[in-house]
Amino acid sequence: MNPLQRALIEKIGVDNGFECALAGDGDEMTLASARHPARSILSLSAAAFCVRFVSISKALQPELMRSFPEAVTADGVFRVGSEAVLAVLLRRAAGLSRALPNQAETAYQQMLVEELLVLPPGLAGTEVERRVRQRIGQQKFREAMLHYWGNACAVTGVAIPEVLRASHAKPWAECASDAERLDVFNGFLLTANLDALFDRFLISFDEEGRLIASPVLSASCLQQLGILPGATLRWLTPEHQQYLDFHRTRFRPSMTLFR
Repeated sequence: MNPLQRALIEKIGVDNGFECALAGDGDEMTLASARHPARSILSLSAAAFCVRFVSISKALQPELMRSFPEAVTADGVFRVGSEAVLAVLLRRAAGLSRALPNQAETAYQQMLVEELLVLPPGLAGTEVERRVRQRIGQQKFREAMLHYWGNACAVTGVAIPEVLRASHAKPWAECASDAERLDVFNGFLLTANLDALFDRFLISFDEEGRLIASPVLSASCLQQLGILPGATLRWLTPEHQQYLDFHRTRFRPSMTLFR
C-alpha cells in the first residue's frame, strides 16, 4: 500500500465515521474512532478494498453481512471494488457501532453523570432527577435507533428525521434495567402514525416482521393512515424477538394480519 493509497483510505475513513488512522504494517491500514469502539483493518487486493472489522459487539458482523451480502467472503472479510462502496460500508459500520448494545447505555451513563453534577444539592432521588434520567435516556435511544435504521422508518423507509419516532416494544417504565431500556433491539424507528399505533398496542409485528393490526382499525382506516396491506419491517433480527414477544402479549387478544 503506497502513501497515496493510504491518504485516500484515511480521507474516506474521516468522512465516514473512522476519523483515526492507526499505525500498521506496509500491507494493512487500521481505522478507528473516538466515538465508537469498532476498528476497520483495510488492505488492497486485485483492485479491491478488503475490510475486516474488529468490535466488542458480536452483533456488528451479522448486521454488516445482512447489509452487504454480495461483498462478504467466506472468512468474514468484505471485498468492495470502489471508493464509493467502501464509503458506504464504513459509514454503515460506524453507525451500527454507535447503536448496537451497549453503546447507547454507555453514552447515556456518561451524559447522565455530567448533567447530575450540575443539579442543585438535594435533588438526588427526586422527580427532577427522574425526569433528567428519562430525557437523556430517550435522547440516546433515539440517536441509537437513527444510527441502526439508517435514518429511515423501519417499515416504510421514509427518511425524514423530523417525522420519525423511536418506539419501544417493551415500554420504558416496564424495563428492568437501563440496558434493556436503551437496547436498540427493544423497538423500531417508525413514522409518527405508526409509532402512535404501536405505542398503544393497536399494531404489532409477527415473528416474520409482518404488520398485524387490531380489529378496531378497519382496512379503510389503516389506508387513510397510509398503512398499506402487506406492510412489513425492512428487516428483523433474532435479538428483536424477545421484545416483540412482550409487545404481542399486550396485543394478542385482538391481532389480525393486515393483508
